[in-house]
Amino acid sequence: MHRNTRISKFCSVSAFVIAFSMVLFVPKVALAHAVLVSSQPSVNSRVSGPEISVRLKYNSRVDMGHSTLTLLDPDGKVEKVAIESEPEPGVLAAKLTGLVKGSYVLRWQVLATDGHITRGKVPFEVE
Repeated sequence: MHRNTRISKFCSVSAFVIAFSMVLFVPKVALAHAVLVSSQPSVNSRVSGPEISVRLKYNSRVDMGHSTLTLLDPDGKVEKVAIESEPEPGVLAAKLTGLVKGSYVLRWQVLATDGHITRGKVPFEVE
């Protein structure tokens, strides 16, 4: 009877140590989808053309090589926008030129460091 108690105690302690080790040493999954936290122009804002700077800030670092910007103009024409730089981690910058009065939609797609792609839109109007 005494021996069974010791074995039971040993099994309990072993199970606890194994469970605790799994919590400590199992690699954590990075869940850092890139979410747009601010934009210039801001959503539904009015800006003066014909040239504006674009600055999109995300909550995590993005892969510039696999990120895209496109602009939908008032005539429905879609144009790819050249991403100029990543002035700081998680920020995309570009310059839009030749804008005329009307409604535009800046579409973005970014690849975050967790390997997931996120997409969004920034509608704005040029006065």
